[in-house]
Amino acid sequence: MLEASLRVSVIFLFMAIFLLVPCAVGHTEAFRTIVEGTVEVTPERPAESPVSMGVNGAIIINLGAEARFLRGVELEITAPQSWLRYRGALVMMLYNNITPAAANDTTDMVGSRIVFEPLPSRLRINYHIPVRAQHGLRTTTTVSVPAVIAQSATFPIMFRLMEVTKGLPAEFENMRFSVIARPILTDEGAVRLTTRFPPNLRNRPFTVLINDNVITNISEQIMLREGEHHLVVLSDDYRNISRRFIVERARITDLIIELHDPAPVIILEAPQNAQIFLNGNLIRSREPFTTDPGTHEVRFQVGDYTIIRSINVQRGKTYRVAMAVDVTISEEE
Repeated sequence: MLEASLRVSVIFLFMAIFLLVPCAVGHTEAFRTIVEGTVEVTPERPAESPVSMGVNGAIIINLGAEARFLRGVELEITAPQSWLRYRGALVMMLYNNITPAAANDTTDMVGSRIVFEPLPSRLRINYHIPVRAQHGLRTTTTVSVPAVIAQSATFPIMFRLMEVTKGLPAEFENMRFSVIARPILTDEGAVRLTTRFPPNLRNRPFTVLINDNVITNISEQIMLREGEHHLVVLSDDYRNISRRFIVERARITDLIIELHDPAPVIILEAPQNAQIFLNGNLIRSREPFTTDPGTHEVRFQVGDYTIIRSINVQRGKTYRVAMAVDVTISEEE
């Protein structure tokens, strides 16, 4: 009886060592596995097609363009009904820094093991794998979040299944799992600024603010939370600009900053038969024109009818001066 109890204790000790020792983060090892597919996770595509894998299979996961918009990678695993009878018989592992980076069929690999844990005994299994610090992902009753961050620079990574119980029937060996990889997006987008200068005023200094924060390098894309934002351009050499724009999640928004000459602009409007004078000079064109800051006199003349107005023109502003013609109708007894 004592001998049997001792044998059981030794078996449990061996299993505990087997499960705990490989959990060291960054453990590099060489192994042979069956690579059953390669998927690419990118914000442009919500999900790749499912990949079928066996109990000793593996999947290589790549990050596509714009990985900066990712918080993590979701792996949704659908298990066959028979899996519920083999609890504890499989472990899942994640590797990064894998070599070779692309493979198929049975392949000898080298990689750094970052996750090692038993595969849950459920028919629907979800892992959220963080790819950045401050990811905000949380383990729940239906989702498991590994403690290790798979930094985007270490991709591609490998998701691998491995049996840890020997002598199981053919039903177990023939089980197939369906795996879908999806991006877990941040709530951010990016803004790309392009400036256009007036022909006679190029490369003069100006300051760009977004949400009251000074942008020190407008040649770089600016990461912002999705939603509405406020852009301001301040300058002594160009007109000031104030506008609002929308940033979409995981998208790049292009903003064109049109810089204009700060000279005041006057727009004159009147009936075609009216003559318009500015400071006593006849204005022959109705197109907008620039002038100097200060006080100016505008005279509208239609036949013997004359209207004179004075306007105080300030730098960097536009003024519309319109002659209004009205008709009053009254009824008398």
